[in-house]
Amino acid sequence: MTPGSIFRQLALLACVAFIGSRADALAQSHPLTSRMSCAQARGVVVAQGSIILNTSPLTYERFVRGNGYCVLGETTEPVWVPTADAAQCPIGYRCANRNITSRN
Repeated sequence: MTPGSIFRQLALLACVAFIGSRADALAQSHPLTSRMSCAQARGVVVAQGSIILNTSPLTYERFVRGNGYCVLGETTEPVWVPTADAAQCPIGYRCANRNITSRN
């Protein structure tokens, strides 16, 4: 190996490590509902329209303010999450598949 190839390998490893550390930081950047009041959590959903929030340190979910944030074939269903001041805060909705019954 030449000194140049060793330098390139070290530079590549440094880039991979940096990108990996940034990805971890982004994955953990969702606000935690248990650190917000119920009104704050609902307000974030209303203001953003669609947002991913952590409902515990290890779980997260996408919340929406209405049907307009779901894809074709989905509908909304109400969802409650724990917040700092409420065990069950009606934060908004989640998108769920519609149950289409057959006409046969």
